[in-house]
Amino acid sequence: MNITHASFVTLPVADQDRALAFYTDVLGFELRTDRRVGPLRWLQVAPKGAQTVFTLSGPGMGDFTPGSTRGIMFVTADVDADCARLAAAGIEVEGPDDAPWGRMAGFRDPDGNGLMLLTEKEGF
Repeated sequence: MNITHASFVTLPVADQDRALAFYTDVLGFELRTDRRVGPLRWLQVAPKGAQTVFTLSGPGMGDFTPGSTRGIMFVTADVDADCARLAAAGIEVEGPDDAPWGRMAGFRDPDGNGLMLLTEKEGF
């Protein structure tokens, strides 16, 4: 096997504009791609400098159900500060809580996709 990385992760959304605003304005991701592919919109965002991008897959782009994605873990230098920023933006946050591998919290995007934040424990 010669796999080097994941190219993209699909996040199924009902409204691509609403999702784009959330991922860029609230989470601070950067827009990587926004183009038409026939009648569909190919829309991708990513944390600054990240190799893997997130495709905000709208209606008609495969057999995806908005809000069905779970368990995507974003690493952050300060989970507590990021949770406070999410709460200030009106996002319901579960945690943060301590785990053997670090401090983590969970939240959902506007479509209900389950996302997590993790500040990794040093040396784990």
